[in-house]
Amino acid sequence: MLYHLLYPLHTEFSVFYVFRFITFRTIYAAITALVISFIIGPWLIRTLSKLQIGQTIRKVGPESHFKKEGTPTMGGTLILLAIVLPVLLWADLTNFYVWVTLFVTIGFGAVGFIDDFRKVKLKNSDGLSARAKMFWLILIAGSAAVMLYIYPSFETTLSFPFFKGLRPDLGIFYILFVVLVMVGAGNAVNLTDGLDGLAIGPMIIASGTYLLFAYLAGNAKLSEYLQISSVQGAGELAIICGAMVGAGLGFLWFNSYPAQVFMGDVGSLSLGGALGTIAVITKQEMVLVIVGGIFVVEALSVIMQVTSFRLFGKRVFRMAPIHHHFELKGWPEPKIIVRFWIVSIILALVALSTLKLR
Repeated sequence: MLYHLLYPLHTEFSVFYVFRFITFRTIYAAITALVISFIIGPWLIRTLSKLQIGQTIRKVGPESHFKKEGTPTMGGTLILLAIVLPVLLWADLTNFYVWVTLFVTIGFGAVGFIDDFRKVKLKNSDGLSARAKMFWLILIAGSAAVMLYIYPSFETTLSFPFFKGLRPDLGIFYILFVVLVMVGAGNAVNLTDGLDGLAIGPMIIASGTYLLFAYLAGNAKLSEYLQISSVQGAGELAIICGAMVGAGLGFLWFNSYPAQVFMGDVGSLSLGGALGTIAVITKQEMVLVIVGGIFVVEALSVIMQVTSFRLFGKRVFRMAPIHHHFELKGWPEPKIIVRFWIVSIILALVALSTLKLR
């Protein structure tokens, strides 16, 4: 909005020429998201507490979590607002990729909101049934995948880190792949959201990493130099990533140990969906496995646990997702959180190294 209102004035007032630059608008999208979080955050926490919208703790979870019963949840609504509003203010709203990303982000967030609301209303930690949740997530992701597939300039090829010449074209099967990435990312972040600040820390790091990927993919000269896929218009996604970083930092202010508020599914699903969508559009889908390595490991730990128990009647971990395993081994919650953040930083650096190691 500000871009469309103020940039045209640069012919008369040169100061407004800065709105042309994605870097400038990305920085201020992040700052705007942070300010929105700090302004709305305290009010939202008070409102959630007043409405008794508190977290329901699973009785099969670690005993240390029982004291968190009643902590305000659905704080992901703050994250959504702090992402969407700055994007509407600072991004080029004629950009197709911006709207696709917002569609998935808001859509996944709506599914999470309904899930959280059912948990609070029914006082049941299960919320939406797994089948219903997956149906809506797949429908939203599938719609976005089809939009990308029919968009004239969008390619259905895959890029692999470390192998610059390996770019298979999936054709129509790319739609299924996109759905897998988006839904998988949403659920992986959702599974990671089990400790105070555990999910939002790696998400901030991943968003910052994809901020750079988006900017490079949208710059024809830089993408050619680095031999990565060039996607005209993808640079605007850097603004969304900037907003995600700002919103994440703002939310972490209230979600850090001991948490004043939990993000709930409305936050984790929307963030995961946004990250998956940006990875697809920037043609860095495979690198997401590295950047979001923490999310991948959390999801795999659940899959391994369920598979092992059903097939052999034995558990691989003391409890899944894997962060609960470390809790039951006696690791203090803050130690688990910070160590997972450290691993996320290392993985982000490895992912960035793929820009040159090809």
